[in-house]
Amino acid sequence: MWWSKTDSRGLARSRAHEGADGEAIPGFGFNPPDAPVPGIEITDLAALLDRVTDGTLQRVHRADFHALTLITQGGGEHTVDFVTYPCRPGTLLWVRPGQVQRFTTPGRMNGTLLLFTPAFPETAAASGLADDWSAPNCWQLGTSGDYAATSALLARIQAECARTSDPSREILRLLLAALLLHINRIPRHRTHPDQHAGGEVYARFRAELERSFTSTRRAEDYADRLGYSVKTLTRACLAATGQSVKQVIDARVALQARRLLAHTDEPVAVIARRLGFSEPTNFGKFFIRLTGTAPGDFRRAEQSTATATPAGGS
Repeated sequence: MWWSKTDSRGLARSRAHEGADGEAIPGFGFNPPDAPVPGIEITDLAALLDRVTDGTLQRVHRADFHALTLITQGGGEHTVDFVTYPCRPGTLLWVRPGQVQRFTTPGRMNGTLLLFTPAFPETAAASGLADDWSAPNCWQLGTSGDYAATSALLARIQAECARTSDPSREILRLLLAALLLHINRIPRHRTHPDQHAGGEVYARFRAELERSFTSTRRAEDYADRLGYSVKTLTRACLAATGQSVKQVIDARVALQARRLLAHTDEPVAVIARRLGFSEPTNFGKFFIRLTGTAPGDFRRAEQSTATATPAGGS
């Protein structure tokens, strides 16, 4: 099936930019059956929920591909990186590679589900849009013009994929780029950061942060590597996120810590080392400061929630 299990080593290879911690997280690989064009697949959400009936999707998991879903019928909930979003007709969800998720209450909702690999989008047109860990995951479009435009672009992609002869990879890449560019200009919620406000400085910092957050949490190290002053990085981060450069760094490390605690059975000490902490006690203090709870308590809460979710959802 297109949402197929992969072992930890396969996932680590596909997500090498996450660093050493990536190999610890189990997840799903992209393997659509008889896809007319490799790297992209479009189907109904209900088809996925009907295929995977063992409760896997209701437990925390991770995929190494993008999943864009436009809800058209029914309702339910979907959790992405520990935030639960209500889903109803007009809800648009974008779950990116490496993000943890679960279908909290799939219910009877249905919609258009677009899956694509990180390498598939047209690089020039969609640069920075498909691999931004801080970007929104959910928009409530309702019956707005943005809903109509998103639905129309998905319909064009579906029509091209459904061609009985010679569907065009080039056309699909251009249509996907148009869809991503359209989503990028949908107004964000006023409380959500706008990455573009930080300009090139923030874009370069964010890329370096993805490469290095498991090895250093010092703002000075990022400034030295990028050739900026800490003040310049702080101005860019404040413009883009409302947070200082140190707060942005710590938030990224804390997010990865929560992912690992929720998805693995590795000892807290091992996770601490993966994230660059020399002592588990320092990691514990860091995690409590950022999340308000101890690592062990967070893990127990997340895993007990996943276990309590019925296999078929509700």
